[in-house]
Amino acid sequence: MDLNTITDIVRHPPDRPGAVWRNGDAWLAGGTWLFSTEQPDLRRLVDLTALGWDSLVPSDAGLEIGATCTIGELNAFPPPSDWRAASLFATSCAAFLSSFKIWNAATVGGNICMSLPAGPIITMTVALEATYTLWAADGVERTVDASDFVTGDHQNVLAPGEILRRVDIPVSALRKRHTHRRFTLTRLGRSTLFMIATQSPGTTDLLLTITAGTTHPVRMAFGAMPDADALRGCIDAIPEDVWFSDPNGTPDHRRHLARHFAEEIRVEFTEVCPP
Repeated sequence: MDLNTITDIVRHPPDRPGAVWRNGDAWLAGGTWLFSTEQPDLRRLVDLTALGWDSLVPSDAGLEIGATCTIGELNAFPPPSDWRAASLFATSCAAFLSSFKIWNAATVGGNICMSLPAGPIITMTVALEATYTLWAADGVERTVDASDFVTGDHQNVLAPGEILRRVDIPVSALRKRHTHRRFTLTRLGRSTLFMIATQSPGTTDLLLTITAGTTHPVRMAFGAMPDADALRGCIDAIPEDVWFSDPNGTPDHRRHLARHFAEEIRVEFTEVCPP
């Protein structure tokens, strides 16, 4: 779509791009959402792709993902053999249900900063206990937990001119066993509910992440596997206004799915838990 209110594009911003931020600006990376709809409040685009950020940097500490890493790059990443949970990268990329053209343009940072309930990279990074590094317009850097970044439907903690610079996933999370459940009303539809569960090797713990069905990610941590009633009780304790409602599902439907899938996950992990 032509953005007929745009009067300028900053092709080569400084290394700290927030220094040139002004009202009416938008960060440009993949632009797959930006160019998909009218943007009447925008006057200028600041191109982040010229900054040359590394897309994927594995290390002994885990994986650093640059905000401008494309979905295609993430999907193609060959992880170390002991990073069992890294298969969730491909699982989450597939949840986009989009063409290779979108995968090769859309970015990790763009999906996170859109902060939609069905954002699959949000699901993956919250489930894998990631942190986000944010750069403020005045140069101040801060780190936030992925689970605290999205605050509502299309809402997050970013201040005006603040930018997501990178995602860091700890190696401890990448070595966990995992499973997931995802429901859509149609085979190629948006997620009605997306859940990921992880468990530390040699333990009976459980980290359960619920997204798509809620306006922001809900992550539940258990030191030991809960019984069916306790797990259901935690899901029922999610406030009514946190459950999301759109044409893909009502809050009651999404709560029902969460209860059903959580019990499936509990049984699955109980069967493979060490003695």
